[in-house]
Amino acid sequence: MAKNNPNEMSFLDHVEDLRWHLIRITIGILVCATVAFIFSGFVFEHIIFAPKRMDFPTYKWLCKASQLIGINDATFCATEFPFKIQSRTMAGQFSADIWTSIFAGLVLAFPYVVYQLWSFISPGLRSSERKYSKGFIFITSLLFFLGVLFGYYIVTPLSINFLANYSVSSEISNEFDISSYISILRSSSLASGLVFQLPIIVYFLTKIGLVTPQIMKKYRKFALVIVLVLSAIITPPDLASQIIVAIPILILYQVSIYISKVVLKNLNKKRKNHA
Repeated sequence: MAKNNPNEMSFLDHVEDLRWHLIRITIGILVCATVAFIFSGFVFEHIIFAPKRMDFPTYKWLCKASQLIGINDATFCATEFPFKIQSRTMAGQFSADIWTSIFAGLVLAFPYVVYQLWSFISPGLRSSERKYSKGFIFITSLLFFLGVLFGYYIVTPLSINFLANYSVSSEISNEFDISSYISILRSSSLASGLVFQLPIIVYFLTKIGLVTPQIMKKYRKFALVIVLVLSAIITPPDLASQIIVAIPILILYQVSIYISKVVLKNLNKKRKNHA
Protein backbone atom coordinates (compact mmCIF):
# COMPACT_ATOMS: atom_id res chain seq x y z
CA MET A 1 0.00 0.00 0.00
CA ALA A 2 1.12 3.53 -0.75
CA LYS A 3 1.80 5.87 2.12
CA ASN A 4 -0.43 8.85 2.77
CA ASN A 5 2.45 11.32 2.56
CA PRO A 6 3.63 11.40 -1.08
CA ASN A 7 6.98 12.85 0.04
CA GLU A 8 7.75 9.57 1.86
CA MET A 9 6.78 7.31 -1.02
CA SER A 10 9.51 5.29 -2.68
CA PHE A 11 9.71 4.68 -6.42
CA LEU A 12 8.02 1.29 -6.01
CA ASP A 13 5.26 2.93 -3.96
CA HIS A 14 4.62 5.34 -6.83
CA VAL A 15 4.54 2.45 -9.30
CA GLU A 16 2.10 0.58 -7.08
CA ASP A 17 -0.07 3.68 -6.74
CA LEU A 18 -0.07 4.18 -10.51
CA ARG A 19 -0.97 0.52 -11.02
CA TRP A 20 -4.09 0.87 -8.87
CA HIS A 21 -5.13 4.04 -10.68
CA LEU A 22 -4.75 2.23 -14.02
CA ILE A 23 -6.78 -0.70 -12.68
CA ARG A 24 -9.56 1.70 -11.64
CA ILE A 25 -9.44 3.35 -15.06
CA THR A 26 -9.73 -0.04 -16.77
CA ILE A 27 -12.65 -1.04 -14.55
CA GLY A 28 -14.40 2.28 -15.23
CA ILE A 29 -14.02 1.86 -19.00
CA LEU A 30 -15.19 -1.78 -18.85
CA VAL A 31 -18.28 -0.84 -16.83
CA CYS A 32 -19.25 1.84 -19.35
CA ALA A 33 -18.40 -0.52 -22.22
CA THR A 34 -20.68 -3.18 -20.70
CA VAL A 35 -23.55 -0.70 -20.54
CA ALA A 36 -22.91 0.25 -24.18
CA PHE A 37 -22.83 -3.45 -25.14
CA ILE A 38 -26.17 -4.08 -23.42
CA PHE A 39 -27.72 -1.22 -25.39
CA SER A 40 -25.79 -2.00 -28.59
CA GLY A 41 -28.99 -2.03 -30.65
CA PHE A 42 -29.68 1.59 -29.76
CA VAL A 43 -26.01 2.56 -30.15
CA PHE A 44 -25.74 1.17 -33.67
CA GLU A 45 -29.16 2.26 -34.92
CA HIS A 46 -29.24 5.80 -33.53
CA ILE A 47 -25.54 6.72 -33.20
CA ILE A 48 -23.24 4.61 -35.36
CA PHE A 49 -25.46 4.40 -38.46
CA ALA A 50 -27.07 7.83 -38.06
CA PRO A 51 -24.43 9.64 -40.23
CA LYS A 52 -25.17 7.10 -42.99
CA ARG A 53 -28.72 8.43 -43.39
CA MET A 54 -29.51 11.63 -45.24
CA ASP A 55 -31.86 12.82 -42.48
CA PHE A 56 -28.79 13.37 -40.28
CA PRO A 57 -28.81 17.01 -39.01
CA THR A 58 -25.49 17.89 -40.67
CA TYR A 59 -26.70 16.92 -44.13
CA LYS A 60 -29.91 18.90 -43.66
CA TRP A 61 -27.89 21.96 -42.66
CA LEU A 62 -25.46 21.55 -45.57
CA CYS A 63 -28.33 21.06 -48.00
CA LYS A 64 -30.03 24.26 -46.83
CA ALA A 65 -26.72 26.15 -46.86
CA SER A 66 -25.93 25.04 -50.42
CA GLN A 67 -29.41 26.08 -51.58
CA LEU A 68 -29.11 29.48 -49.91
CA ILE A 69 -25.91 30.27 -51.81
CA GLY A 70 -27.37 28.96 -55.07
CA ILE A 71 -25.47 25.67 -55.28
CA ASN A 72 -27.66 22.68 -56.03
CA ASP A 73 -25.39 20.05 -54.55
CA ALA A 74 -27.09 16.68 -54.98
CA THR A 75 -24.63 14.97 -52.64
CA PHE A 76 -26.01 16.88 -49.64
CA CYS A 77 -29.65 16.89 -50.75
CA ALA A 78 -29.97 13.29 -51.94
CA THR A 79 -32.40 10.79 -50.48
CA GLU A 80 -29.78 8.15 -49.65
CA PHE A 81 -26.10 7.36 -50.00
CA PRO A 82 -24.95 5.14 -52.87
CA PHE A 83 -23.35 2.47 -50.70
CA LYS A 84 -24.13 -0.50 -48.50
CA ILE A 85 -22.46 -1.69 -45.32
CA GLN A 86 -21.58 -5.36 -45.18
CA SER A 87 -19.92 -7.80 -42.81
CA ARG A 88 -17.49 -9.96 -44.80
CA THR A 89 -16.18 -12.17 -42.00
CA MET A 90 -17.90 -14.67 -39.70
CA ALA A 91 -17.06 -12.67 -36.57
CA GLY A 92 -17.38 -9.28 -38.26
CA GLN A 93 -20.55 -8.10 -36.52
CA PHE A 94 -19.56 -9.49 -33.13
CA SER A 95 -16.11 -7.89 -33.38
CA ALA A 96 -17.67 -4.58 -34.42
CA ASP A 97 -20.04 -4.74 -31.45
CA ILE A 98 -17.21 -5.41 -28.98
CA TRP A 99 -14.87 -2.70 -30.26
CA THR A 100 -17.69 -0.17 -30.56
CA SER A 101 -18.66 -0.86 -26.94
CA ILE A 102 -15.05 -0.34 -25.83
CA PHE A 103 -14.87 2.89 -27.81
CA ALA A 104 -18.15 4.07 -26.26
CA GLY A 105 -16.88 3.04 -22.82
CA LEU A 106 -13.73 5.12 -23.28
CA VAL A 107 -15.75 8.18 -24.30
CA LEU A 108 -18.29 7.82 -21.50
CA ALA A 109 -15.65 7.12 -18.85
CA PHE A 110 -13.35 9.96 -19.93
CA PRO A 111 -14.16 12.24 -16.93
CA TYR A 112 -13.42 9.32 -14.59
CA VAL A 113 -10.16 8.62 -16.44
CA VAL A 114 -9.12 12.25 -16.03
CA TYR A 115 -10.11 12.13 -12.35
CA GLN A 116 -7.93 9.07 -11.73
CA LEU A 117 -4.94 10.58 -13.55
CA TRP A 118 -5.36 13.82 -11.62
CA SER A 119 -5.60 11.85 -8.34
CA PHE A 120 -2.24 10.31 -9.17
CA ILE A 121 -0.39 13.56 -9.92
CA SER A 122 -2.20 15.90 -7.48
CA PRO A 123 -0.27 14.82 -4.34
CA GLY A 124 2.84 16.33 -5.94
CA LEU A 125 1.15 19.70 -6.44
CA ARG A 126 0.81 22.63 -4.09
CA SER A 127 -2.42 22.99 -2.11
CA SER A 128 -3.22 26.15 -4.12
CA GLU A 129 -3.00 24.09 -7.31
CA ARG A 130 -4.96 21.12 -5.97
CA LYS A 131 -8.00 23.28 -5.20
CA TYR A 132 -8.52 23.77 -8.94
CA SER A 133 -8.86 20.02 -9.53
CA LYS A 134 -12.64 20.10 -10.03
CA GLY A 135 -12.34 22.89 -12.56
CA PHE A 136 -9.55 21.05 -14.38
CA ILE A 137 -11.54 17.82 -14.63
CA PHE A 138 -14.64 19.70 -15.82
CA ILE A 139 -12.84 21.78 -18.46
CA THR A 140 -10.79 18.83 -19.76
CA SER A 141 -13.90 16.66 -20.04
CA LEU A 142 -15.91 19.48 -21.62
CA LEU A 143 -13.25 20.09 -24.29
CA PHE A 144 -13.03 16.36 -25.00
CA PHE A 145 -16.79 15.97 -25.40
CA LEU A 146 -16.96 19.09 -27.58
CA GLY A 147 -14.21 17.62 -29.74
CA VAL A 148 -15.97 14.25 -30.00
CA LEU A 149 -19.24 15.98 -30.95
CA PHE A 150 -17.38 18.08 -33.53
CA GLY A 151 -15.83 14.94 -34.99
CA TYR A 152 -19.18 13.13 -34.98
CA TYR A 153 -21.35 15.92 -36.40
CA ILE A 154 -18.83 17.64 -38.70
CA VAL A 155 -15.79 15.53 -39.60
CA THR A 156 -17.56 12.17 -39.87
CA PRO A 157 -20.44 13.34 -42.15
CA LEU A 158 -18.02 15.23 -44.40
CA SER A 159 -15.81 12.14 -44.67
CA ILE A 160 -18.71 9.78 -45.33
CA ASN A 161 -20.27 12.13 -47.87
CA PHE A 162 -17.02 12.57 -49.81
CA LEU A 163 -15.91 8.92 -49.77
CA ALA A 164 -19.37 7.50 -50.45
CA ASN A 165 -19.88 9.70 -53.51
CA TYR A 166 -16.34 9.40 -54.85
CA SER A 167 -16.17 7.20 -57.94
CA VAL A 168 -13.55 6.37 -60.52
CA SER A 169 -15.93 4.32 -62.67
CA SER A 170 -19.62 3.52 -62.88
CA GLU A 171 -18.60 -0.14 -63.06
CA ILE A 172 -17.68 -0.07 -59.38
CA SER A 173 -20.30 -0.24 -56.62
CA ASN A 174 -19.48 0.80 -53.06
CA GLU A 175 -20.01 -1.96 -50.53
CA PHE A 176 -18.02 -1.05 -47.43
CA ASP A 177 -17.09 -3.44 -44.66
CA ILE A 178 -18.57 -2.57 -41.28
CA SER A 179 -15.10 -2.31 -39.71
CA SER A 180 -14.06 0.27 -42.34
CA TYR A 181 -17.18 2.36 -41.73
CA ILE A 182 -16.82 2.31 -37.95
CA SER A 183 -13.11 3.10 -38.26
CA ILE A 184 -13.94 6.38 -40.04
CA LEU A 185 -16.39 7.37 -37.30
CA ARG A 186 -14.12 6.28 -34.45
CA SER A 187 -10.93 7.92 -35.73
CA SER A 188 -12.70 11.18 -36.64
CA SER A 189 -14.37 11.50 -33.22
CA LEU A 190 -11.36 10.50 -31.11
CA ALA A 191 -8.90 12.58 -33.13
CA SER A 192 -11.12 15.65 -32.75
CA GLY A 193 -11.54 14.98 -29.03
CA LEU A 194 -7.76 14.88 -28.57
CA VAL A 195 -7.17 17.96 -30.76
CA PHE A 196 -9.58 19.92 -28.56
CA GLN A 197 -7.24 19.28 -25.62
CA LEU A 198 -4.82 21.85 -27.07
CA PRO A 199 -5.60 24.55 -24.44
CA ILE A 200 -4.96 22.05 -21.62
CA ILE A 201 -1.65 20.98 -23.16
CA VAL A 202 -0.56 24.60 -23.62
CA TYR A 203 -1.53 25.34 -20.02
CA PHE A 204 0.84 22.68 -18.65
CA LEU A 205 3.61 23.45 -21.13
CA THR A 206 3.46 27.09 -20.04
CA LYS A 207 3.53 26.05 -16.38
CA ILE A 208 6.81 24.16 -16.88
CA GLY A 209 8.29 26.91 -19.05
CA LEU A 210 8.37 25.16 -22.43
CA VAL A 211 5.81 27.47 -24.06
CA THR A 212 5.24 31.23 -23.88
CA PRO A 213 2.72 33.51 -25.66
CA GLN A 214 5.62 35.05 -27.57
CA ILE A 215 6.70 31.65 -28.90
CA MET A 216 3.15 30.78 -29.94
CA LYS A 217 2.74 34.12 -31.74
CA LYS A 218 6.16 33.82 -33.39
CA TYR A 219 5.37 30.38 -34.81
CA ARG A 220 1.73 31.13 -35.65
CA LYS A 221 2.43 30.71 -39.39
CA PHE A 222 4.01 27.31 -38.82
CA ALA A 223 1.07 26.37 -36.61
CA LEU A 224 -1.29 27.31 -39.43
CA VAL A 225 0.53 24.92 -41.79
CA ILE A 226 0.40 22.15 -39.16
CA VAL A 227 -3.32 22.78 -38.63
CA LEU A 228 -3.99 22.52 -42.36
CA VAL A 229 -1.96 19.31 -42.58
CA LEU A 230 -3.81 17.91 -39.55
CA SER A 231 -7.14 18.89 -41.12
CA ALA A 232 -6.12 17.12 -44.31
CA ILE A 233 -5.33 13.95 -42.33
CA ILE A 234 -8.60 13.72 -40.41
CA THR A 235 -10.88 14.91 -43.22
CA PRO A 236 -11.45 13.96 -46.86
CA PRO A 237 -9.11 15.72 -49.32
CA ASP A 238 -11.48 18.49 -50.42
CA LEU A 239 -10.75 22.11 -49.59
CA ALA A 240 -14.15 22.96 -48.07
CA SER A 241 -13.94 20.14 -45.49
CA GLN A 242 -10.40 21.09 -44.52
CA ILE A 243 -11.36 24.72 -43.98
CA ILE A 244 -14.40 23.74 -41.87
CA VAL A 245 -12.19 21.60 -39.64
CA ALA A 246 -9.29 24.09 -39.54
CA ILE A 247 -11.41 27.02 -38.27
CA PRO A 248 -12.17 25.65 -34.75
CA ILE A 249 -8.58 24.42 -34.39
CA LEU A 250 -7.27 27.91 -35.20
CA ILE A 251 -9.73 29.35 -32.67
CA LEU A 252 -8.41 26.90 -30.08
CA TYR A 253 -4.88 28.02 -30.92
CA GLN A 254 -5.81 31.65 -30.28
CA VAL A 255 -7.51 30.68 -27.02
CA SER A 256 -4.37 28.77 -26.06
CA ILE A 257 -2.26 31.90 -26.60
CA TYR A 258 -4.53 33.79 -24.20
CA ILE A 259 -4.33 30.94 -21.66
CA SER A 260 -0.56 30.90 -21.91
CA LYS A 261 -0.50 34.67 -21.35
CA VAL A 262 -2.67 34.37 -18.20
CA VAL A 263 -0.59 31.50 -16.81
CA LEU A 264 2.67 33.36 -17.41
CA LYS A 265 1.24 36.49 -15.79
CA ASN A 266 0.25 34.53 -12.68
CA LEU A 267 3.67 32.86 -12.50
CA ASN A 268 5.46 36.20 -12.72
CA LYS A 269 3.16 37.61 -10.07
CA LYS A 270 3.99 34.74 -7.70
CA ARG A 271 7.71 35.20 -8.29
CA LYS A 272 7.46 38.88 -7.40
CA ASN A 273 5.53 38.07 -4.22
CA HIS A 274 8.17 35.56 -3.13
CA ALA A 275 11.07 37.89 -4.01
